[in-house]
Amino acid sequence: MVQIFSTFEHSTNLELAIMELEKNGIGKDHIFAVPLTNRKTERRLFDSIHNADGISLTSTGAALGTALAVVGASVGYKLAWGPIYWGLIGAAGGFVFGVCIDLFYYKVIKKQQRLLRGKNSEVILVIECEEAKADTVEAVLWHHFAIGTARVV
Repeated sequence: MVQIFSTFEHSTNLELAIMELEKNGIGKDHIFAVPLTNRKTERRLFDSIHNADGISLTSTGAALGTALAVVGASVGYKLAWGPIYWGLIGAAGGFVFGVCIDLFYYKVIKKQQRLLRGKNSEVILVIECEEAKADTVEAVLWHHFAIGTARVV
């Protein structure tokens, strides 16, 4: 016996896939559908020591801070406070500006892209069948727009 796992959006395509599987000889007792609960809260932008998601809010700030520190130090030779103070002011200003850019990008633009994309797995479908029917079952699932499939022997 083979188990085939697949994920679907909750739609009529899921119902059609289940009906077609039943027509192909897979009994109702060998089909198991599990609805998922998707995340409703937003992801945290600031990482803790135990939880990091790979998003860095300081990388753009560090790059802009370095660039503006160089510009501030070179322009500071002509200004009253001198190159050291203007280099530090440029570094701090560039870092804060870069962090603000990243915050805007991840809070506004990425959130809109996630909402527009909207392809969330909402149902896991588990089918148990003989190995001879496994290819047919996967073909039916792909035909009815499964988001992903996996076969466990």
